[in-house]
Amino acid sequence: MQWQVPINQKTKSPSFRFHPNQPNIPPPPPPPPPNNTAWFSISFLSSTPSEKTMTVVSIFKLALFFTLTSTLVTISLQQEQPLLLNSAEQDSVYQVLSSINSATNWRTLFPDDLCSYPPHGVVCDYFTDPTTKNVTVHVTELSFGYVSDFTPNPSCSPNSTFSPLLFTSFKHLRKLFFYQCFTQTQAFVPDIPTTFGSSLEELVFINNRAFVGPLSSITGNFTSLRRLVLSGNGIHGAIPNAIGDLANIEEITLSRNKLSGKVSVNLSKLKKLKILDLSGNGFHGNVPSSVGNLTHLLKLDLSSNGFSGKIPESLSNLQALDFLDLSFNRFGNFGVPLFLAAMTRLKEVHLSGNLLGGEIPEIWGNLGGILGIGFSNMGLVGEIPASMGLHLRNLCYLGLDNNKLNGKVPEEFGFLEFVNEINLENNNLSGRLPFSANFTAKFGEKLRLKGNPELCVDEKLSHRESVGELKKCSKPEIPNPVLFIGVSHSGLLSSSSSFLVLLLFWGLWILLA
Repeated sequence: MQWQVPINQKTKSPSFRFHPNQPNIPPPPPPPPPNNTAWFSISFLSSTPSEKTMTVVSIFKLALFFTLTSTLVTISLQQEQPLLLNSAEQDSVYQVLSSINSATNWRTLFPDDLCSYPPHGVVCDYFTDPTTKNVTVHVTELSFGYVSDFTPNPSCSPNSTFSPLLFTSFKHLRKLFFYQCFTQTQAFVPDIPTTFGSSLEELVFINNRAFVGPLSSITGNFTSLRRLVLSGNGIHGAIPNAIGDLANIEEITLSRNKLSGKVSVNLSKLKKLKILDLSGNGFHGNVPSSVGNLTHLLKLDLSSNGFSGKIPESLSNLQALDFLDLSFNRFGNFGVPLFLAAMTRLKEVHLSGNLLGGEIPEIWGNLGGILGIGFSNMGLVGEIPASMGLHLRNLCYLGLDNNKLNGKVPEEFGFLEFVNEINLENNNLSGRLPFSANFTAKFGEKLRLKGNPELCVDEKLSHRESVGELKKCSKPEIPNPVLFIGVSHSGLLSSSSSFLVLLLFWGLWILLA
């Protein structure tokens, strides 16, 4: 069987035909493809306009695909190769970690870059040079001392020391936090270079009783400081005037230290201050009137000091205040400040331990939001105003113990549905306790009434632990019909049926008289 390849006379091209009686000869191979460039040129030139447009679009799509792919690969490589903390700063972090706990081999535990794989409490951030546009990474937060499982900062050993590198090696530090780190070995406040602190926003030392030094050595050049929290440490001395220049400060907490002297610093510039806590120190003298200029203040705690004189009237300007504690000072016998009536956002007010004297004023009409009142051991006299029970409907705690109050316990206290602690111990209260069994049941041991010899309780309440020390009233209680109208939910009405019976007998007595 053979193949014959006759020539087509019209096209002059070979025409293959199969002859079964001839030898089987395969067709000749097709001609080799032309050069790619030449083929593309010939094909493109010979294409129609619409085919040319489609070809250009295809080429553009292909170029766009390669560009996007290249970009994604570049980004991926950058993510795989993050910026690293420079070796000097990394070494400083290791040294600081060793100073707070030398028993831990921090270099072995965290061998990699400390910004990419840091211990909890070490935080970094990126910074761009405004001139060169170079991006670098630096440590911005250092927190030490285990707080909880939610805040597992590196734990401190009893012999922790304060590394001076903290104030020299971290130019971009924003937060420095120590919790229960310096508890045995005394750690002194180091000298802070004037070049450090322009970026520091939070300086927090809590319960480091062996951390000692004057407060003036700590404040430094902290122009950006927002929070200064030094609580439960060994800081001593007076408050430096530099505190009054911290224009961005929002919280100053210096509680439970060994600070002393008069507070003479001018606080008028601290327009952003929201928390001022100087409690538990040895301050004395008058409270500066400039405190009244802190119109954004939410919390003012000056308790447990030696402040004296009169509570300044300027505090009435603190219209945003919700927590006021001036307890356990030496304020004079000027009575309970009447300006409290204008501080309508108050939630808690504590004046205990100051012999202010006088009666409890009628100032409660606009103070319905108060949750707690501490007026213990103040030399108060007179009766307890019934208006306290009418207006303070959100009250949870009331402390009027260790005064010279007399008269009856207001029946209106029965309206205080949220109250869970009342302390009226050691006064001169008298008469029948007006509380129902349901009302007293919710207090447990937090209804304190002992030390009032003339105060008595009905037989049905005498078994209650909280009133067990009171004597029993000799005459049965006759209900006041006016008091019970519409207020049975407050617990003042113990039994509606007994009330109806008494009302029936009262009506019969009038008819027969």
